[in-house]
Amino acid sequence: MNLHTQPALVQERLYLRSPQTISAARHFTRDTLDAWGRASRQDDVLLCVSELATNALRYGVPRGRGYLLRLLTYDGTVRVEVHDSGPGLSRIGERTAGRGLALVDALADAWGVLPRAPGKVVW
Repeated sequence: MNLHTQPALVQERLYLRSPQTISAARHFTRDTLDAWGRASRQDDVLLCVSELATNALRYGVPRGRGYLLRLLTYDGTVRVEVHDSGPGLSRIGERTAGRGLALVDALADAWGVLPRAPGKVVW
């Protein structure tokens, strides 16, 4: 992705620290992709949203805070970003549990982590 390319469309929603937000984030993503006419690979995108939001809740969202789900589309591409205020940068680990980022790595064309103050953005 060229970082200088301006997205054609952006939708975002802030979610509180709660496991129930994972389902809400998927619904928001499905509705947004439908409105944008981006049905291709929708199941992959929804699974990535679930995994990134779950990681944010488990490892990146301190008590009393939330996470931001941002969806962008440009040039036929959809970018999913999950912003949280927790410390550290997400990475694929060698743990036996928690394979969310490995799934994202397998499904997404590309993914990464960018630091922000405070926290990080996983896309």
